[in-house]
Amino acid sequence: MIFIDGVGIGKEDYQNNPFFKFGFKTFEKFLGAIPSNINPQLKSNNCILFPVDACMGVEGLPQSGTGQTSIFCGVNAPELIGMHFGPYPYSALLPVIRDKNIFKSFLDRKLKVTFANAYPRVFFDYIKSGKKRLSVTTLMCQMNKMRLRKANDVRKGTALTAEITNERWNQKLGYKLPLLSPEKAADRLLKISSKNNFTLYEYFLTDHIGHGRYSDEFELFFRTLDRFLYQVLNKINHETTTLIVCSDHGNLEDISIKSHTLNPALMIAAGRKSDSIFNKTKSLSQIKNSVLDLID
Repeated sequence: MIFIDGVGIGKEDYQNNPFFKFGFKTFEKFLGAIPSNINPQLKSNNCILFPVDACMGVEGLPQSGTGQTSIFCGVNAPELIGMHFGPYPYSALLPVIRDKNIFKSFLDRKLKVTFANAYPRVFFDYIKSGKKRLSVTTLMCQMNKMRLRKANDVRKGTALTAEITNERWNQKLGYKLPLLSPEKAADRLLKISSKNNFTLYEYFLTDHIGHGRYSDEFELFFRTLDRFLYQVLNKINHETTTLIVCSDHGNLEDISIKSHTLNPALMIAAGRKSDSIFNKTKSLSQIKNSVLDLID
């Protein structure tokens, strides 16, 4: 599973929707078109792109804390607490994350799981300082006593940085990691996934650039993600592997605003039993169980 923060299906707008403005090879080559609110579902062979409800019956703009809890725990998190909340999960959701997270569900079945992201030194310094505001994915790792990967794992080829190529870690954090092309990073993720029953990789720069940050690097990040996803889809074994690409709320698809949107979240199911994922997933809260149905 590749989780991409803040990507919805928006209007066919060549000015404000970057998928139309810049083009997106992954969609165009594998699915024949760019998704939009008037053409939100695309299918080609065993690859399906479709909209997923991120509002889930609760008023207000969807947020990362509740959206990601819904995805990874199989619950309607905003309904549980009566609102959308983020970017970190609301305190009342911590027991839900502990008991219902997807890593735990796989581990309880004696299956192998991994989180492919590495964390930089500044993150571990943050933890040591006693601060506890953590993302849902990090909490899932901690609650299951899973080792958090570090820079050395990136050097050994057993982890990825959250920005794919390592360039920002080198420029902003002072590392001297070998640079990866998006294609090599995708190959690395596929190698990691081949050793596990469930592999999760998280990319969050999409939400950051959707909020107007890093505007001078927008197209670079956008192209990097496109090349990365294209390689993953091109190289996976569609007979033995199920690929899910999902998001928690809209944002990037409308750069005329710097907030989240009410648009449905984007989701892709490809490979083995992709039709099953599509048929069982209408909202964020159904993603986890549609994944577990593949193994039960």
